[in-house]
Amino acid sequence: MALGGGIFTAQNKVLPGYYVNFSSASRAASALSERGTVAIPLVLNWGPTGSVFTVTNADFQKSCQKIFGYAYDAPEMLAVRELFKNASKLHVYRLTNGGTAATNTYATAKYVGTRGNDIKIVIAKNVDDNALFDVSTYLGTALVDRQTVANAAALVANDFVEFKTSATLNATAGTPLAGGANGAEVSGTQYQDFLDKIEAYSFHALGCPASDAATIGVFVAFTKRLRDEVGAKFKTIVYKTAGDYEGVINVENACSGYPANALGMGDFGLIYWVTGAEAGCEVNKSNTNKQYDGELTVDVDYTQAELEAGIKAGKFMFHNVNGEVRVLEDINSLTTLSDEKGADFQSNQTIRVCDQIANDVAIMFATRYLGTVPNDAAGRVSLWNDICKLHQDLEKIRAIENFDTDTVEVEAGDSKKAVVCNISGLNVINAMSQLYMSVVVA
Repeated sequence: MALGGGIFTAQNKVLPGYYVNFSSASRAASALSERGTVAIPLVLNWGPTGSVFTVTNADFQKSCQKIFGYAYDAPEMLAVRELFKNASKLHVYRLTNGGTAATNTYATAKYVGTRGNDIKIVIAKNVDDNALFDVSTYLGTALVDRQTVANAAALVANDFVEFKTSATLNATAGTPLAGGANGAEVSGTQYQDFLDKIEAYSFHALGCPASDAATIGVFVAFTKRLRDEVGAKFKTIVYKTAGDYEGVINVENACSGYPANALGMGDFGLIYWVTGAEAGCEVNKSNTNKQYDGELTVDVDYTQAELEAGIKAGKFMFHNVNGEVRVLEDINSLTTLSDEKGADFQSNQTIRVCDQIANDVAIMFATRYLGTVPNDAAGRVSLWNDICKLHQDLEKIRAIENFDTDTVEVEAGDSKKAVVCNISGLNVINAMSQLYMSVVVA
């Protein structure tokens, strides 16, 4: 996010970039980008540390053991499965506070963590050539690598171990690696390290898999700063926290029913599914009434009055609909309304459309106009055309309605390099959620 971005009150920005304000109307060659990307820190027993790594849904299904150290259906992968119920891509940061890599006479685990203790090296004489050795690497009972070599110096590192090339090979039925540890308990420092690194990435939803107020507070502050000052448009999903902000979704329901060895789970476990659902929801769709299809047991023991109070308090809640767990209302945590941010801004679908416009115009401006197109009448007409085309595309997929190109103005700014765009009367469509019907019987 090297370019400038965020909201503005005057045309006084220093960095080149895209600055945008969204507000409620007074009540007296562009293309729509794909959605589905999540940023999240995860407690893991295997994987790289100190950096963000990216995993697609296809990667997870095909190479889960290679990436995370466990099979797709392992209890340890529950949180990731919940995320990928709706997400298409994850930017993952492994939360670790120190840690040790498992080791033995012949190899050292590729990563720190307890999963390395499940690796063993099996060495046998080659049946065709007695001067050679078959060196096999097992993760649990699964064979993950086999090499036939004359000595350790010829061994090549695989996805799970670095071999000690100075070792002397001897036949062994299985020499396990030992001493692998995850390190000390994760603290706020590790969460802050994640936020520092993820700032350079683009994503649609940020998950905060924690229940303590201090950690959640850091995520909320990070979200407000990036949305309002940097111009990064995403929503953050937190647990039982009244953020009172359109960029924060406050998940109210607790969950249970997860295995003891499910990593990173707690009462806040629905954070994973909701984060994936928010990232994956299309710009012209809503999560209202969406059925929960994950593996957790969701607490939906609420009265009608409690559900109504929850909506008024900006809580994202699940409820029981004829035995099915469904999202009550796709809302964010905004509760303090103003002339600039009215009730429409409480809808995640409205914010989704606004964020889509902000992100897509920023991408279009940065790739086609910034530093390239002259700021003259012809250049501004070109920009006007592209901005109108983007809104027309949104209208075609029924994300907005009644779009009029006359509501878009692109004018010269206060300096020779500045351009000002004003759009009035944007009509964002929301999915139906209430039906009022009157029937007159003759």
